[in-house]
Amino acid sequence: MHTRRIGDVEVSAIGLGAMPMSIEGRPDEARSLATIHAALDAGVTLIDTADAYHRDAHEVGHNETLIAKALASHDRGRDVLVATKGGHLRPGDGSWTLDGSPRHLKAACEASLRRLGVEAIGLYQFHRPDPKVPYAESVGAIRDLLDEGKIRLAGISNANPDQIRQAQEILGGRLVSVQNQFSPAFRSSEPELDLCDELGIAFLPWSPLGGISRAGELGSTYAPFARVAKAHGVSPQRVCLAWMLAKSPVVVPIPGASRPETILDSLAATDLALTAEELAELDAV
Repeated sequence: MHTRRIGDVEVSAIGLGAMPMSIEGRPDEARSLATIHAALDAGVTLIDTADAYHRDAHEVGHNETLIAKALASHDRGRDVLVATKGGHLRPGDGSWTLDGSPRHLKAACEASLRRLGVEAIGLYQFHRPDPKVPYAESVGAIRDLLDEGKIRLAGISNANPDQIRQAQEILGGRLVSVQNQFSPAFRSSEPELDLCDELGIAFLPWSPLGGISRAGELGSTYAPFARVAKAHGVSPQRVCLAWMLAKSPVVVPIPGASRPETILDSLAATDLALTAEELAELDAV
């Protein structure tokens, strides 16, 4: 498995996005555990989650609990950097709400610590800016958690360039990751990717294949990805991830998966070399 870095931690160049295993349409637990274990067997050392990755109101942290169970039952579980997030909430009616208050973030971190069964969270990220709370206060809470040793690495998610710079300043140069949406269908985070490349901060694209419901349509929606995939005899999804990896060494995609075969196909993107002409064609989409 090829590797990249998040802060001072070496991780697999592609991580596992675990959200599909806990929200609407999720598989049974046995298949989820098999998916996580298949990823670990293939060399994955980064798993992305959040306390808001659940379906029903009474099961906050469902995904974190699932991951903790999967890691505890695999001999490579200790080698994994678990990245979780706080500040986003799901009331249980399918909607998403926000709470970026320091009080909530610190309480959410404590709850995530318990569910993951660790003394310090590997990577903790502020999930999404809350317009009701000054951004500096929210990131200040993440800084406090870092200073207190509750988290080992600090990141932010769904941030713009100004917020990235502000978080880097508040964290005293210790911002290690930015997790933003990025895919062929969602290119507006390219300025954030470029800034992360400049600053040496890991950029973690979420929904890199277009989202749970649209990942299978990538080849039919974006013809260049289908053409390049056919030329290499691989899936358009694999081409998409190889294209992202070629953009910058700071890019670490976290494609979601709920089947072993899906994550294994994604991981094979690390061995797919695209030509300069192919990359230019895909960039032009």
